[in-house]
Amino acid sequence: MIKNIRALASLSGLITIANYSGFSRFISDEVAIKAKFKYKIGKKLDLNNPHTFNEKLQWLKIHDHNPEYTRLVDKIAFKDYIAENIGAQYIVPTIGVWDKFDDIDFDKLPDKFVLKCNHDSGGLVICKDKSKLDIKKARRKINKCLKTNYYDLGREWPYKNVKPQILAEEYLDLPEGLVEYKMFSFNGESKIIDVCMGVAHTDSRTNTFFTRDWQRLPIQSLLPNEKGDIEAPSELPQMLEIADKLSQGIPQVRVDFYVYKGQIYLGEMTFFHNSGTSVINPPEWDLRMGEYIDLSIVKN
Repeated sequence: MIKNIRALASLSGLITIANYSGFSRFISDEVAIKAKFKYKIGKKLDLNNPHTFNEKLQWLKIHDHNPEYTRLVDKIAFKDYIAENIGAQYIVPTIGVWDKFDDIDFDKLPDKFVLKCNHDSGGLVICKDKSKLDIKKARRKINKCLKTNYYDLGREWPYKNVKPQILAEEYLDLPEGLVEYKMFSFNGESKIIDVCMGVAHTDSRTNTFFTRDWQRLPIQSLLPNEKGDIEAPSELPQMLEIADKLSQGIPQVRVDFYVYKGQIYLGEMTFFHNSGTSVINPPEWDLRMGEYIDLSIVKN
């Protein structure tokens, strides 16, 4: 407890709090990024000589400003991009899009659906039974997210100019939760797969890491590893092919997939995994994953 209080009272902690509250726009990206890195990782960030996965993601926040990334992090525009370049069959069907929560006509929505904000991470409401939906609670959550610029939290610049909107998607219903396959892709080659199992945001959630040829890796990060064996999905080659294609020319991006009733769905593309502040164990894997990122392909 005392250690946490001291961390919050430090300069890096105070700047990080300012980021989350949206009061730090007067602070440069570099200063804000260094402060959050020190607060989260516990060591100084050297942007002039980055080596680890996390360090290089921070470098990319400052130097890799490909305008196409803004389209790819917008959950609405992303679906259009996938439909145009990969195929409409790979996107979860959209039920509706709105600028304001009060524009939603819930009478026209199906009994099960998911509400999402298009411009952030975590701004969602899962409805499994419309008759039991607490609309006031949903309104509070979504409206709070609509007022937040996700860029402020970790200086992930692609989110800065995304117009906040709400979308409703079909609910993919599996009692044990959907298995997510998160491909860590490096300029056209997906090298590491993070398999997330169990119901999201519960104690049963796990993530387990594999190579692209499905060799289990000794990586632990954010969540516990699954204890039992995990079989490679039959759709793995197709998912790898899509992720490799989407990541061409991008130093590092995470491409997320679901498989539902034999159909592959693309979830999202994430350019800065956990905002570049994941504690990766053993630490040599933070370094090894950093070696996969070629910063020289970034066009200044």
